[in-house]
This record gives sequence, C-alpha cells and structure tokens, in this order.
Amino acid sequence: MSKLLLLLFLIPLALTKWVHASHLYNLSDSSLFDSYQTSFAATLNPLIVPLTLIRGADAKQAVCLDGTLPGYHLHRGYGSGANSWLVQLEGGGWCNNIRNCVYRKTTRRGSSRFMEKQIPFTGILSNRAEDNPDFFNWNRVKVRYCDGASFTGDSENKAAQLQFRGQRIWLAAMEALKAEGMRFAKQALLSGCSAGGLASILHCDEFRELFPRTTKVKCLSDAGLFLDVTDISGGHYIRNLFGGVVGLQGAGRNLPSFCMSHLDPTSCFFPQNVIAGIRTPLFLVNAAYDSWQIQSSLAPPSLDPAGYWHDCRLNHAKCNQPQIQFLQGFRNQMLNAVSDFSKSSGNGLFINSCFAHCQTERQDTWFGDNSPVIGNKPIALAVGDWYFDRAAVKAIDCPYPCDRTCHHLVFRSG
Repeated sequence: MSKLLLLLFLIPLALTKWVHASHLYNLSDSSLFDSYQTSFAATLNPLIVPLTLIRGADAKQAVCLDGTLPGYHLHRGYGSGANSWLVQLEGGGWCNNIRNCVYRKTTRRGSSRFMEKQIPFTGILSNRAEDNPDFFNWNRVKVRYCDGASFTGDSENKAAQLQFRGQRIWLAAMEALKAEGMRFAKQALLSGCSAGGLASILHCDEFRELFPRTTKVKCLSDAGLFLDVTDISGGHYIRNLFGGVVGLQGAGRNLPSFCMSHLDPTSCFFPQNVIAGIRTPLFLVNAAYDSWQIQSSLAPPSLDPAGYWHDCRLNHAKCNQPQIQFLQGFRNQMLNAVSDFSKSSGNGLFINSCFAHCQTERQDTWFGDNSPVIGNKPIALAVGDWYFDRAAVKAIDCPYPCDRTCHHLVFRSG
C-alpha cells in the first residue's frame, strides 16, 4: 500500500515537468538530472532490472573509486532483437580533485556498495513497443558509472585510497557482455547520457572494434556535447574542471589518438575536438540550451556572487534579454561545433531548442504522446530512422522560444 501511495504522489509531480531541488548540486554531482529517477515517476509499472556485479573484475584492477566491483543491468532481448545489443553508459558528473573523489566514493557514483540493486528501464531502455518502437526487444544494458572520468581514467592515489580505473571498467564490462552473448551481435548501439554521453563518444570507435565488420555498429550521445566555451565571468570554468579530471585520473593515454596527436589531453576530453574524427557513425541528441551546462559550467553560483543569474539559472522564463542573448550565443557555438561533423552522411543530429538535459532515457522526452519534436518527428523516431538507415537525420531546431513541444526543466529552490 505504501508503494502505491508513493506512486500516486509521484505521478502528478512528474506530469508538471518540474524538477524540484532543495539546493543546487555542485559540479561533481549531476544527480539532479538523473533520467531514471525522474522517469520512474512518469512511467506506470516500469520494467525493473537487477544489478549484476562483474565478478573477477578486481583481478584486472577494474574497480570503482573505492575498490568495489563495477556492475551493469541487463534485460535480455527476444525475437527479432535477440541478436541486437544496446549498451547504455550511465552518466553522473565527474570528480576533478581528491576531495571530490573521496566524497564520491561514498555514493553510488563511486562505489557499488551504494548502487541501487535494481533500477527502472524507461525510454530507450523500455521493453514496450509502444514506448520504444525500434529497440524494445533488443538486449538492453545499463553500465553503471563509478569512476568519475567518463570511463577513461587509469591511475590511483594510494594516500586517499582512490582507484581511478574507468578505462579498465569499460574493458571489463565489454568483456562481460561479450560473454553474455554480445559477441554474436548482428546489430549494436553504444549510447549514454551526460557524462555517459561523453563516454559514448570517446569510446565509440573502441566499441566498433569489439565486433566483426559484418555487425552494424553505431553510437549515440545524449547530452554529451559539453562545450569548451567562455563562461559568464569571461573565464573557462568547464575547461578547468575537465583539466582536473583528466590530470588527476590519468585519462590522457585513453583518449582518441587522432586528437592526442595534435592537442593536449584536456582539449581531447571535449567532444567538439573529437566528433569529426570518429570513424563509426555517431548520432548527437542535445538540447541547444543544455540545463546542466547553463547551471554548472556557463553560470555556476560561484561565478555569480551577486545572484544576477540565479533566477535565470533555475527558470528560463525568468531570463532577461541580455541573458537570453548570451544563451543564444551558446547555441550558436554548439551549431558551429557540429558543422564539420554533420557533413558526414553516416552521422546524425537532433538539436532541439529546449532547456533540458538527457532526453533519451526519460519516457516523456524519448517517445510519448507529447514528446518534443523537430519537424513532427520525436527523438525516438529520429534515432531509429538514422540507425536503420530509413532516412538521413540532421535535425536542428529554430532558436528559442519557437519550439512549443519542449519539456523544459525548471528548478525551484527551497
């Protein structure tokens, strides 16, 4: 009865399209944007999938920040999808210094001890044809994120008892999934949201190499297009963050070699310097006014002591004209960043003019009666058309406020 009452309480909250936050989260924690937490409330009776720990991963030093085993959630495919695999890399921010990482290892973002033992699969992970028309009967996997460097680090800090083993976790997870049957895949799609969306870009060509040439392999990044742009203070807040992540966790040696041959490691952690060089077909889903980037890299509270951006940061409707102009400039830089990438016939785009973050795992934004659309096509059908070569998809929305289909994220403090 208590679970029923909780569900009845959560559903109306979800339908408002509001996210309630008692406080703003810091850079090392993007829990506020976690898709499966908000999506659970919006979906009646979602599929619940248990956690599987990767036994023996510790022998390869493929461990979470605190040394515990990494894990994944797998729901088997069937019928026409029995030999097709969708691998979703979980997101959840980064840790860029010892203090952040020590804190992180006491959460589900740094230790499997604190991970949920089961999670709902919604959106692109749903097992219902009416909610996920193209991938519902595939083998669908959520790989949990517990390293804090988008599955790229490989070092340690013995003094702080920290293991930075994201690259090894990636390799161990892929080996475990191949043993589960992924090695026989006829079709495969690597996906991810936020920090996982960045990881799906950085690991895209590695994923392709796991399969024979006869396997159809593509990659999808949702809300992973983090931009190296100027913040409201005129500085580069996110570059400093990424520089800390890459340096602390030893990620440089695992970043795409074609980028590392001419740029520094921090630059090669930014998708804009990588996407045009990836050989495997890649699809980018991104909000032109990405809520996480606005709140945590463009206008974080620490750069706004007078609170000029406070209301705008929480609610786009409270932005004044100069602030909107600044955000339009951010959108223009995003479009410039994908201009060369979009010229490749194999690549795809869905950039909508919404204040949002992570739209593929949430049912309401992936595929529903009132999902966001560009040209009458929702994200799920755009991704499906691209993956199955039914149509070329290079969908770029007109600028805010022209799109009335957006599910804007609005945050209320207090």
